[in-house]
Amino acid sequence: MLATVANLKKVAQASAVSISRRLCHAALAGLLLSGIVESASADTWVAAVRVWPAPDYTRVTIESQKEINYKIFSLNNPERLVVDLLDTPLGTHIKQLPSRIAPDDSYVSGARVGQYKPGVTRIVFDLAQKVNPRILKLKPIREYGHRLVVDIYPSVPIDPILALLKGDAGSKNAGQNAGNRTQAPPASAVFVPKDIVTIAIDAGHGGEDPGAIGRRGTYEKDVTLAIARKLKALVDADPKMRAVMIRDGDYYIKLSKRVKTARDARADLFVSIHADAFRKSHARGSSVYALSERGATSAAARLLAAKENEADLIGGVNIDVEDAMLKQVLIDMTQTNTINESLKLAKNVLGELGTINKLHKPHVEQAGFAVLKAPDIPSILVETAFLTNPQEERKLRNSKYQRKFAQSILEGIRKYFADNPPLVRGKLALQ
Repeated sequence: MLATVANLKKVAQASAVSISRRLCHAALAGLLLSGIVESASADTWVAAVRVWPAPDYTRVTIESQKEINYKIFSLNNPERLVVDLLDTPLGTHIKQLPSRIAPDDSYVSGARVGQYKPGVTRIVFDLAQKVNPRILKLKPIREYGHRLVVDIYPSVPIDPILALLKGDAGSKNAGQNAGNRTQAPPASAVFVPKDIVTIAIDAGHGGEDPGAIGRRGTYEKDVTLAIARKLKALVDADPKMRAVMIRDGDYYIKLSKRVKTARDARADLFVSIHADAFRKSHARGSSVYALSERGATSAAARLLAAKENEADLIGGVNIDVEDAMLKQVLIDMTQTNTINESLKLAKNVLGELGTINKLHKPHVEQAGFAVLKAPDIPSILVETAFLTNPQEERKLRNSKYQRKFAQSILEGIRKYFADNPPLVRGKLALQ
C-alpha cells in the first residue's frame, strides 16, 4: 500500500514537471511569435523610406500604411534636426535610412535612427549647415500610401538661377557654400549678347514622381532626363544658343517653380520633355502640345493635361500653398501672343519629330498644362513617344534614339528662330 502511494506521488510529480515544461515552452513560443508579429508589423507599418538630394534642398519621404504624426525640433553645436515619429515602430525600412544619405549631400551629412521610447521612433539628421526644415503630409495617391515629407532647405537660400546659368544645377555641391551666398550677382556677371538665345529645358517628373512606367520597367523621369541632357549638349554646342536645365538630377520640382525658374533665367523658349502612356499598348507616336486659353483641343489632350498637372500631388507639393503667379496667368495681355508663338514653335518641332518617328496626331494640340503657363515665354510640351508601346519603349531606352529625339527638337527650334527672331531683352548669365 505504501509503495503504491509513493509511486502515485512520483507519477504526479513527473506530470507536474511535464505540464510545467509544456507551459514554459508554450509561453516562450508565444513570446517568440509575439516578437515575430511585432517585427512584421514594424516592417509593414512603414512601406518605404526615400531620400532625394537636390541642388537647393534635400527631401526625405517616409511612406506608411497610416498617417504618421510627428514632432520636429532642432539642436545646435553641432547642427542636428530631430524628427520623432509618433505611434510608429522601428522597422527595417527606417533602419535603412542612414545608408541612403549620399556622401556628397549638401545639407545632410548623416542620420541616426532608434526607438526613443515605446511607440516613438526617433530620427536624428546630422546637418552640414544651418537649415530651414519644412514638413508636410501627403494623402495616398496612385501607387503611394500616406507620406510624411521632410524638406531640408538651407537657412540662407542659394541663388538657383546663378547656379543654373553656371551649368551646375545638378551638382550636389551647389549648396555647400549657401551660407556665404547673396542674391546679388557676382562681379563676373555679364549680359549675354542679344544674338544669343536661352533655351530652358525641362525634364518632366523626377524624384517621388516617376511619370509613366513602361512594360520593361522604364521610368519616364529617367528617359526625359537623358533626352534633356542630350538636348542641352546640342544647344550649348551652338554658339548662338545656351541651355538652362530646369532639372538635372533625380528630384522633383513643382510645376510653378519650373515656370518661375525659366522666367528668372530670362529664357527665350521653354521646352518640357515627356514620354506618353496609354492603357493599351498599340498607341504610339510623337506629339507636341501648347497652352490653350479656351480649353483642350481634344478629350485626349484634356486628359493628358490633367494627368501632367497631377504631378505636384505625386511629386509631393503642398497644394494648400497659394501660387499667385498661376492665378494671374492668362490675364496678362501678352499671353495670347505667347500662345501664338508657342504654336509656331510646336509646329516646327512636330515636323522634325515626324522625320524620325511616327506622329501620334499630324497637328499640334492644346490644353491647360500648368507647366506651360509662363505668360511671356513661348512654351511647348513634347511627348517624345509612348513608353507603353513595346517598340517605342525600346527606342526611348536607346541612347542613339534619345539623341535623335534631342536633335529633332533642336532642329525645330532652329527653324522657329529662322522665321521668328527672339525678342530683344537683356539676359543675365555667367562667364
